[in-house]
Amino acid sequence: MWSLQKIYSHIHSFYTLAGRGESIYALMARERHDRIMKAELEADPKTLTAFGFTSYSQADEDGIIAEIFRRIGTTDRRFIEFGCGDGLENNSTYLLLTGWTGLWMDGGEDNINVVRNSFVDYLADGRLKVKQTFITRENIDSLISEAGFSGEIDFLSIDIDGNDYWMWEALTVVRPRVIAIEYNATFRPPHKIVQEYNPTYVWNSDNAYGASLSAIEALGSKLGYVLVGCCYAGTNAFFIRQDLEGGAFSAPFTAEHHYREPMFDAFVRGFSRHRRAVGKYRVL
Repeated sequence: MWSLQKIYSHIHSFYTLAGRGESIYALMARERHDRIMKAELEADPKTLTAFGFTSYSQADEDGIIAEIFRRIGTTDRRFIEFGCGDGLENNSTYLLLTGWTGLWMDGGEDNINVVRNSFVDYLADGRLKVKQTFITRENIDSLISEAGFSGEIDFLSIDIDGNDYWMWEALTVVRPRVIAIEYNATFRPPHKIVQEYNPTYVWNSDNAYGASLSAIEALGSKLGYVLVGCCYAGTNAFFIRQDLEGGAFSAPFTAEHHYREPMFDAFVRGFSRHRRAVGKYRVL
């Protein structure tokens, strides 16, 4: 019994020290973030990154998305997200919980099971549609149209850790006003690097995935979109339809101007974060 108590004491001490260490890191990371963002905002009031915050997004995407729509307004407040995960960490959960409606698709059975268990009320009343499927450029349009979406929607998020570039290129059935898409910050501007298309590709938790920001910027330009910013952690880029820009965003709309290097540990995940869950909310 004495030995078990001693082991427990050591484990508890380690857990406490680890939690304190993470809290200290979080404070330091926040101070650095705030200092950089303050300087950027003072230099360019039209920047987006300084408005970032995280509620359900992986990094600060929630705040950037909110700021984009504050500037351009909303229409139908509908979203589509490819690679939604389990719904507790993505780019559209915050939108859903604040009154939007939309469609989620993901290839992971476990992820979709969590969505079905966590978002029962939203699925039951039609605010959310969800589909487990492996998305390819051959089926992307049919999957979306079968779910009842077509034409203009407010927001699209593409985060499938690989074929993101090819999904956007193939998409024709909807015309989003705003798009968030993952980019590979390993390759800095002006390099236009795109992963070869592979319909069965599954990310292997390394940096061999997707496309560089310059490549995605060029694709967006061809499709009628302009790059208006990237998240602080260097993972997601944001595009708006060219006709909506109206001088409200930081120019030039190039990868060279908006690129942010990868800082995946800039937002702490671990002991100091509350477990994510979904409550039953009312939108007033």
